[in-house]
Amino acid sequence: MAHLTKTNAARLLDKAGISYRLIPYTVDESDLSATHVAQELGEDIRQVFKTLVLQGNGCGHFICVVPGNCEIDLKKAARAAGAKKADLIPMKELLPLTGYIRGGCSPIGLKKPFPIFIHSTAVDFNEIFISAGIRGLQIGLNPTDLISFVSATTIDLIQNN
Repeated sequence: MAHLTKTNAARLLDKAGISYRLIPYTVDESDLSATHVAQELGEDIRQVFKTLVLQGNGCGHFICVVPGNCEIDLKKAARAAGAKKADLIPMKELLPLTGYIRGGCSPIGLKKPFPIFIHSTAVDFNEIFISAGIRGLQIGLNPTDLISFVSATTIDLIQNN
């Protein structure tokens, strides 16, 4: 296997002594969805989490990490952050705010600390997958380690079908 370049997120996990796996995948610029990532990894979509950045009125920016096959419930996300309402930030704000691009946003190693909320099903698995901070690379790690490391709150964040 070719040498994988360590991302900032991976270096931070190393420094904290948290075990993880770096898993490369083929990027499809026309399909940056978590569904595509899960298919490339050969993993259950419910274990492949996407990182979303939101702006709440009165509470500033916050991060939600939800299963790749689910849509975020903006009302639940706003409540979690203590806001009346919340919306996803405009794409052009993602890189200046977080240091990450679309399809490569990780809850680890953000430019500055934000409140982080992870959907409660994360703890149902021994391993979940999140972006390593660049397109084409995922981190597989224990969800409890992630939650502890980023001081996240686990809560229901998704739309019920």
